[in-house]
Amino acid sequence: MAIQTCPKCGAKNRVDERAASITQAVCGKCGEKLPDASASSAAATNGKPQVVTDATFASEVVSASASLPVLVDCWAPWCGPCRMIAPSLDQLAAESGGRYKIVKLNVDENPQTSAQFQIRSIPTLLIFKNGKVVDQIVGAVPKQTIATRLNAQL
Repeated sequence: MAIQTCPKCGAKNRVDERAASITQAVCGKCGEKLPDASASSAAATNGKPQVVTDATFASEVVSASASLPVLVDCWAPWCGPCRMIAPSLDQLAAESGGRYKIVKLNVDENPQTSAQFQIRSIPTLLIFKNGKVVDQIVGAVPKQTIATRLNAQL
């Protein structure tokens, strides 16, 4: 049994992974559909942001944002401010409890997605919900600022 936090109300739910693979699990408190148990348990085990590419962006970000908010960190390894906020994003990913997902997109290696979302300055954080960008943060900001903007989408 896995423990999943409802993205809508924050209630903790026990989810049987076998049963959830057959039928969609729902929150016992509010009835909201819970994210896929296997995906959230995989993300929760390492507590780190997931790496996405041009090829995986649609499935890992756009589709996933239908059930929970997804924060995309558009970064590059040579960028000092990107490296400054990386520990904050690691902490937020570890603290997510399945309420949201954090992914990293290297803009140098993935020019198609970078161009699609007009990333001109890094770090840029995009917050997706229901397949669309609902918020954008440009530049290095404190962890609390990121957490506040992300929690506003829950």
